[in-house]
Amino acid sequence: MILRAEELSLGYGARRVVENLSLDLPPRRMTAILGPNGCGKSTLLRALARLIEPLSGRVTLNGADLRRENTRRLARRLAILPQAPLAPGGITVRELVGRGRAPWRAFLAPWSEADTLAVRGALEAVSMSALADRPVDELSGGQRQRVWLALALAQDTPVLLLDEPTTWLDLPHQLEVLRLLRTRNEKAGTTVVSVLHDLNLAARFFHHLVLLGDEGLVAAGSPVDVLTEANLLRAFGLSARVLADPVAGTPMVVPL
Repeated sequence: MILRAEELSLGYGARRVVENLSLDLPPRRMTAILGPNGCGKSTLLRALARLIEPLSGRVTLNGADLRRENTRRLARRLAILPQAPLAPGGITVRELVGRGRAPWRAFLAPWSEADTLAVRGALEAVSMSALADRPVDELSGGQRQRVWLALALAQDTPVLLLDEPTTWLDLPHQLEVLRLLRTRNEKAGTTVVSVLHDLNLAARFFHHLVLLGDEGLVAAGSPVDVLTEANLLRAFGLSARVLADPVAGTPMVVPL
C-alpha cells in the first residue's frame, strides 16, 4: 500500500498548519513524523487517515484519492490510533478491542472465529489478555493506551497510523510497543506511520523519518540523513550533537 501526500495544505479556519506538502510514505516500512509542538504532525496524520479534509491537494492510497474511497473498504486497508481517544463508559477491554473488527463484519453478521482470533492475538501482543474483562475506565493511562493499540491491531490492516502511541507509557512499555510494531512490520509487512516525540527512539526503531518545522518540511529520509545538527537547529532551534547510539549504532541526539 503506497500512501502519498500530494501538495497538501491543511488548517483550521483561516489558520494554515501545513502548506503545500508532498510526501511519499514508504510501503512496508516504518515512518516516524517528528517536529516541535504546533508544527502540524497530528494534523498531517489525521489528513492521512481522512479524518480531516485538506484545504488543497490530496492524499492517495495506491494512487486513489482517499476522498473517493468507500469507508468500509478504506477501514480494511488503514487503521488509526488517534491522540487521547475516549472509550464509552463501562465498556470492557475485550469489547473495545472487538470494535476493531467492525470493518470485516457484515451488518448483523454473527461473531466469527476469525474475529475471536484477531482480538485474542491483539490482546496478547500488547500483554493485556489478563485484563480482557476489566472495564477500560478502571485501567491506568498506560494500560488504556495499550488497549487502544490492540484495537488498531485487531483491525488487521496493511497500514497503521499512530498518533503518539507511547504516550502514558513508562520506558519499558515504550520499548515493548515499538518492538511490537517493528515485529508486525517485519513479519506482516505492515506499513507503520507514527507521530513521535522521542528522537532517539525514532532513530532506533524507524526506517524513515519525516522532520517538520514551523516553516514546513525540513527533511525526510533515513535517520542518518534526517537527524543532523543543522536539521535539528532548523526544526527545533536546538543546539545538539549527533553521536552514534552505543547499542544500536543509530543516530543519538545529545542536546547541548
